Amino acid sequence: MTLISVEAAQSELLSAVRPTGNERVSLSEAGGRVLAVDLEARRTQPPVSLSSMDGYAVRAAASSGDAWFRVVGESAAGHAFGRAVGEGEAVRIFTGAPLPSGTDCVVMQEDAERDLDRVRFKIALAAGQYVRPRGLDFNEGDVGLHAGTHLGFASLGLAAAMNHDSLLVRRRPRVALIASGDELVPPGGDPQPHQIIASSSVALAYLVRQAGGEPIDLSIAPDDLGSLRRRIRRGLDDGADIVVVIGGASVGDHDFTRAALEAEGAAIGFWKVAMRPGKPLMHGRIDQAHVLGLPGNPVSTLVCGVLFLAPLIRAMLGLGDVLPGTSTAILDAPLAANDMRRDYLRGEISMRDGQLRATPFARQDSSLLRTMAMANALVIRPEYAPAIAAGETVEVIRL
Repeated sequence: MTLISVEAAQSELLSAVRPTGNERVSLSEAGGRVLAVDLEARRTQPPVSLSSMDGYAVRAAASSGDAWFRVVGESAAGHAFGRAVGEGEAVRIFTGAPLPSGTDCVVMQEDAERDLDRVRFKIALAAGQYVRPRGLDFNEGDVGLHAGTHLGFASLGLAAAMNHDSLLVRRRPRVALIASGDELVPPGGDPQPHQIIASSSVALAYLVRQAGGEPIDLSIAPDDLGSLRRRIRRGLDDGADIVVVIGGASVGDHDFTRAALEAEGAAIGFWKVAMRPGKPLMHGRIDQAHVLGLPGNPVSTLVCGVLFLAPLIRAMLGLGDVLPGTSTAILDAPLAANDMRRDYLRGEISMRDGQLRATPFARQDSSLLRTMAMANALVIRPEYAPAIAAGETVEVIRL
């Protein structure tokens, strides 16, 4: 049996990805989306020089010794002082207020002595003191956010400050999810003793959303070639960028995924990957749509989702570094030698004594969804890795 390596499979999967198109959304709907084009500032920020403190605005060169200044008015945020400030004059100013013409510094109120309409200062003055100059943050025309930015709360705030009320973002990839198998019953159903609850499509739908995609639930297809074909075709007709079939990807008499995909015109690129869990993974294309056949065991499904489906979605959004990152951790328990398949062991990682420590779970059967829910990392065991003792280092993927 010929198996493709994980790296080769990921490379083939991502080699010809075409980013999705663009769409314009309001700023309030842009959180979590990916910016499609560079975003330029539509104004200068701040538009005028502002005070960064409550105090008094004066001209630094006008101060000498214990000289008194006459307080001729005030400047508050949104309410500028209406005239130029002359020799020997000062303006009461508040944080965020425009610096009056004729002044170039601000003295904090704690460093001032006020006597009715006069004020003098306890410190030497310097031009620019406690002043936020015009354009300190950005100038009109500056590129504040670049294409490919994943829009979080801070970048949304910057977009708003640059005076944008809508943004051009990448369209979310549409991902059709089809669970297959006569043994499956929807959550909340009434399964017979020989049936199980369909859990993988629920988990994958959330993974799709986390990666930036839009899941389309096409329910459960029975072990019937025609039924599976109809659901695949429905996903394609609904505009899916990716069609995912969960289960039926192996070679048993009731495994119809490959036959159904090929009957709908799929060109299968790879099938069977040297990994555990998740060996019977397939990928192909139907016209511009990607198709993935995932193994049916729930842990296998989710590990393949982390390693292949989520990176594919991120690549379609035009993001860089789409593959899950790894960290180095100290192993807390010995591990036996490995065979020709790369292992992804569910486990826990935590910081102890300044070191990242990893503890793989003892039970690794790919049907045990509970251990997947308990895990916060996958411990990677390379192909043909020798046995290692506790205290040695391993690579981990954070979940």
